[in-house]
Amino acid sequence: MTERVSGRRPTLDDVARKSGVSKSTVSRVINDEPRVRPSVAERVRAAVSELGYVPNQAGRSLVTHRTNAVAVVVTEPQNRLFVDPYFDGHLRGIRQELVRHGAQPVLLFIEEPDDYPRVGEFLGGGHVDGALLFSLRTDDPLPGMVEQMGLPAVFGGRQVVGPGHRSDAYTYVDADNRGGAREAVRHLVSLGRRRIATITGPLKQAAAIDRLDGYRDILPDAPPLIAEGDFTLPGGADAMRILLDRCPDLDAVFVASDLMASGALKTLRDRGRRVPEDVAVVGFDDLESIAEATDPPLTTVHQDIEGMGRLMARLLFRRTAPASGDGGRPPSSVVTATRLVVRKSA
Repeated sequence: MTERVSGRRPTLDDVARKSGVSKSTVSRVINDEPRVRPSVAERVRAAVSELGYVPNQAGRSLVTHRTNAVAVVVTEPQNRLFVDPYFDGHLRGIRQELVRHGAQPVLLFIEEPDDYPRVGEFLGGGHVDGALLFSLRTDDPLPGMVEQMGLPAVFGGRQVVGPGHRSDAYTYVDADNRGGAREAVRHLVSLGRRRIATITGPLKQAAAIDRLDGYRDILPDAPPLIAEGDFTLPGGADAMRILLDRCPDLDAVFVASDLMASGALKTLRDRGRRVPEDVAVVGFDDLESIAEATDPPLTTVHQDIEGMGRLMARLLFRRTAPASGDGGRPPSSVVTATRLVVRKSA
């Protein structure tokens, strides 16, 4: 139970007296500074909890030069963010990790080219301690912008950068998109399917490029049964129509996202094609709200979307932490494992 001090708001002095340490030690514990013995830090945190002490955030920011806010920048339309369960999973993981560190997300959208100066001004204005960035396209200016302003950043996905930039200069968290795509197409081949098409994501995004490369790794000599989608349900439905018009007797399709696969299944039903008897379908993401709700349930490539969001935030906090004995090197990028989840569609 919180112990109030004479009906007033507890102060730093109150915490110091209760925990039996100096005010400077209390301040170091509250600001997550090193060089405090674990037993002392635990005593201070217990006193903070019992007294209900809340640090003065404005004063704390002046001392630590930290805002405890993190920008989450998404280069997608706002309406898509709230209907696509992929982004919902990522944001849920990010928020869990931010809360654990006492930080708040600031959500920023880039929908038009004119948004870049506005977002860049905000990021460079000292309002946030770092940034997490999603859905960047080929030659997107954001990586160069955050690098130039010295803002710690972690990217959701491998970056496709233009001449003069090194992709390994940026810390990112990504799934094994190419390996997952290979496993999906290899599964379709093992079922005896011979006319295997693919619906890609936007080919200005690294995830879509990698998944297409994985398809080509298994079918290097196959005819080009490829249609580009946009990671949306309508985009998947439209791409499936294009593929059926081009190759009416195709017998399998690897779709680069579950949301597009759901659209592809609708088109196949509309065209009278049975799944999996006539056409086997494999998606990518393993979004439970989609994969288990489709008819038939979707065979798909699993990636830990929520876990990737948590990992992005964790790596960002490592980048914004005080310099340690590693010479200030940024944390390494991480590629997480994928696995095929077989259901009824293939």
